[in-house]
Amino acid sequence: MIIFTPEQFEEIRSKGEEIYKSIGRTERDQYMRFKLIHLAPEILRLSNTIQGILETKKFERIRVNNRTDTILKPVHYYEFIAVIKRNRVKVILKQIDFGDKFFWSIIPFWGMDTNTMTRLLHDGIPEED
Repeated sequence: MIIFTPEQFEEIRSKGEEIYKSIGRTERDQYMRFKLIHLAPEILRLSNTIQGILETKKFERIRVNNRTDTILKPVHYYEFIAVIKRNRVKVILKQIDFGDKFFWSIIPFWGMDTNTMTRLLHDGIPEED
């Protein structure tokens, strides 16, 4: 069991938020992901098959002996695709070095505007999309 103080939690949360904000995702992109994130547990619960697996090696920040090291580890990404409640989404789970699998991302269905080659978001409502 990990023990931490409220101050340690706030420090880690602030650092994580700062890193997340530096990624540069648009508000529209974030809005669509936040809007669909409630579907992730249901998709994983109902899925009987993995639609894709990516096996790779990545440098991961790992906690070892009270310090954080960056170590090359085997990483697996598992992809689940579903159409649920009129939304087509992809849920990605990540597993580091055969440890526990954890939620990594939810990706809404993106269409492409063939004229401008920009992404179009689809809500799953044909009349509005």
